[in-house]
Amino acid sequence: MKVLKKIGTFFLLLLVLFTSLVLLCAFRPDVTQALAGFLYPDRFRDAVTVISVSDDTGQREPGTQQETETSYNTVNEMDDDQQTDGTGQIDLFLQGDTSGQERGMGSEEAEETGLGLTTNVSPEYVSPQQTDMTIPENVSGRNGYQRVQDEREQVEDDAAKTLESQLGVGETGDGLIFDAVYYPYYGMLDEKGRHLYRQIYANANALNSVFAPVEPIQASQLRNIFAAVYNDHPELFWMETVYNCKYRRDGQCVEIDLKFNRTAQNLDQAKEIFNEKVNAILNQAYNLENDYEKEKFVHDALLDQMSYNLRAEMNQSAYGALVNGQTVCAGYARAFQYLLQQLGIPCYYCTGYAGENHAWNIVELEDGYYNVDLTWDDTEGGRYEYFNKTDQDYAGTHARQELSVYLPPCNGQRYRSQTPSSDQTGMQGNLRSLEETGMTEADILYNLSDYYNNCYHQIAAIGKGNYEFANVIEGKTLAQELDAAYRTEGYRQGYMEDAMEAVLASSCEMDLRIEELAGGRYLVTHAVRMK
Repeated sequence: MKVLKKIGTFFLLLLVLFTSLVLLCAFRPDVTQALAGFLYPDRFRDAVTVISVSDDTGQREPGTQQETETSYNTVNEMDDDQQTDGTGQIDLFLQGDTSGQERGMGSEEAEETGLGLTTNVSPEYVSPQQTDMTIPENVSGRNGYQRVQDEREQVEDDAAKTLESQLGVGETGDGLIFDAVYYPYYGMLDEKGRHLYRQIYANANALNSVFAPVEPIQASQLRNIFAAVYNDHPELFWMETVYNCKYRRDGQCVEIDLKFNRTAQNLDQAKEIFNEKVNAILNQAYNLENDYEKEKFVHDALLDQMSYNLRAEMNQSAYGALVNGQTVCAGYARAFQYLLQQLGIPCYYCTGYAGENHAWNIVELEDGYYNVDLTWDDTEGGRYEYFNKTDQDYAGTHARQELSVYLPPCNGQRYRSQTPSSDQTGMQGNLRSLEETGMTEADILYNLSDYYNNCYHQIAAIGKGNYEFANVIEGKTLAQELDAAYRTEGYRQGYMEDAMEAVLASSCEMDLRIEELAGGRYLVTHAVRMK
């Protein structure tokens, strides 16, 4: 009797476990997928893998055509009316898409990394190897950027205590707000770093050159914070690239000394002269049609007014560039940065290596970020050679360094430069028109549901075999939704399962290419192998 009772208990436990497993699989498809993958490994293949992202990365001659494509490879199988899911993961994007990009890179609750940066700051930009770079002869030596210099001075404990008792923090900068869209280096810092950033900025504005840090900070950590202020604020044209930090034996900074150039001696007058030069350009740019036209106008105006001179006074500043008209790469970049900031266009000061230490800009337009190097454009016959380029375009000549590696990657395509003409409102000439694809306005799809329905009917009409079909979708938003559908495999339920069932197919492989067209449309081409 006891044996029968034990056997009954055992089977009851098995029944409970089996029931629990059935319920778990019903509510957790991923568990079902993992279990099926274990039992039937030969039926599973990666559902979506990136096979290529096609992009013309070379310099294009005026009037040449470029296709902007994103490619996917999808594999679908069905067995006895049951479709299997793959376990592959995907990391892809549409060219020029910034939807997944963090715009500030900072976090209010972020912890310190030890360098004043937030723990969630990680470069998406991949720096090219300097050994792979070749600097064209006509721009070789046109550099001149000076890195931030941190002069440090250790003081004895008694002297440190005296400084701490005598020095005040000056302006704390409390209450100041900096939008990381326009001031990205601020967004890279942790909370303590941001507080010190605001303090340095406020004291520089008030011409307070000596003050105690408002937060405890190691001398070795201060350079990133000072560099962040300097890089974000070209309007502080009187602040030099060098500062001094006095610190105790334990490395704790007790005094910050800022250095100012001669314009600080009569700053009001210097600002008035500076603003006259700025407004002369801005007044002509404000009413232009779009951000690209404004960007191009400022680019051209600066090249008309400035010249490269390695020995120019205050050549690291926007003042030297705009007022004196002679500067080096740093001055070109800081003048361009300030003018676009005033026009509401995010423009960043980017530093790195281009044969020597060099500075250029990163600009955000509607479809993404672009590199711009005014210094190298200010050469005979090269006015747009380095204007609105991708990181791939710059890989052979420019490599970001220091904090600039954390700036957004440059993958914009719509305004990627060829020689602009006066009547262009964008770089639409690089992209094929709807008519060139053989499609018409009647073929355009405006939402994901219509896209799925169109794909289903085209597959159902053609059936099994190897063939291509295409459709056209309207707008970047829908292109991003389609991108997400192939990332998350939502397209399977959207149309693929029903289409395969309709043609009695057991498996399907598909290569999918997305080409951006003029007018914000996208041609989606599907190469199908249906069995």
